[in-house]
Amino acid sequence: MLRFYLFISLMCLARSDTEETCPSFTRLSFHSAVVGTGLNVRLLLYTRRNLTCAQTINSSAFGNLNVTKKTTFIVHGFRLTGSPPVWMEDLVKGLLSVEDMNVVVVDWNRGATTLIYTHASSKTRKVALILKEFIDQMLAEGASLDDIYMIGVSLGAHISGFVGEMYDGQLGRITALGYKEPLGNIDFYPNGGLDQPGCPKTIFGGFQYFKCDHQRSVYLYLSSLRDSCAITAYPCDSYRDYRNGKCVSCGASQNESCPLLGYRADNWKDYLREKDPPMTKAFFDTAEENPFCMYHYFVDIITWNKNIRRGDITIKLRDKAGSTTESKINHEPTTFQKYHQVSLLARFNQDLDKVAAVSLMFSTGSIIGPRPQLCRYDLVLMENVETVFQPILCPKLQM
Repeated sequence: MLRFYLFISLMCLARSDTEETCPSFTRLSFHSAVVGTGLNVRLLLYTRRNLTCAQTINSSAFGNLNVTKKTTFIVHGFRLTGSPPVWMEDLVKGLLSVEDMNVVVVDWNRGATTLIYTHASSKTRKVALILKEFIDQMLAEGASLDDIYMIGVSLGAHISGFVGEMYDGQLGRITALGYKEPLGNIDFYPNGGLDQPGCPKTIFGGFQYFKCDHQRSVYLYLSSLRDSCAITAYPCDSYRDYRNGKCVSCGASQNESCPLLGYRADNWKDYLREKDPPMTKAFFDTAEENPFCMYHYFVDIITWNKNIRRGDITIKLRDKAGSTTESKINHEPTTFQKYHQVSLLARFNQDLDKVAAVSLMFSTGSIIGPRPQLCRYDLVLMENVETVFQPILCPKLQM
């Protein structure tokens, strides 16, 4: 230890070219994963004062950390190849762009890098204990548990949960990215929580086939830190009910807001801070690419057709500038029968400011036999024929 501190002192005086002025996340090789690594936890602090240059901190050296501000810990997970997470830098910058806080990257790459998942998972409680010791010191310096926020990815979510358990659930907030079963006060399920659009569907997609769906949670969270869009989720019992438009009441009333995905999920904090809030599942759909936002329209159709028909509806919207966006409601056949109202949830990749024209097309998926008709007011839908009409304000319709 004496030689170590003497070395540091000499470094400060001599300014050697080998000095690491900006500590960076531990970078290991695949060889390290093969031979295994012993646990070593480093805490890297970023603030608006040192946005691009981290400070190594510990329980006796806080650096720029201000205990009166929110402190967000980012905890990564299993690292098969030893490389740093590709999303880490963007997540740090994104968090600091939305709020003046302390961001602490928990670098336990030496310990997470291994070919054997259980070897990494066996170290998670030790990491949690190290974090608790650090947070205990923060509390002694005047920090509040309400201002502690943990973002855990994969095994990092397990670590975050262990820390929360050690404080009897009194941490300000935990966001866990990467688990299917409901565990939190609110659990978000993009696209039902399974296969994600834009990810490879077969093993021929290469390494992305194994990690794309799992990693999408991180990129969806990143999108919530940008101003380009806010992803709305809908509390619902099942993805099927959500797709069938049965769970959009929270967006239909000014008195009941829908939860937002990611960082701004705290908009629901009054509900989430209840003493024993019920567990809530919330569903939403995304586009294939960043920023992943989709926009929803709630569509009511009342049919006058004589016979019951089952099929799919395609809806197109067009604004005055000629831009169009399309939604195919084809996840399951919709049943249309006389004098019955059918409610549908249409999802569009693009948000049009003012809709100038709407087109509908009905299809049963078959071209055999006569083409059936569906009628609504003065509108007739022929199967597989696109019908365009100008939207009419609902109060003007005399049904």
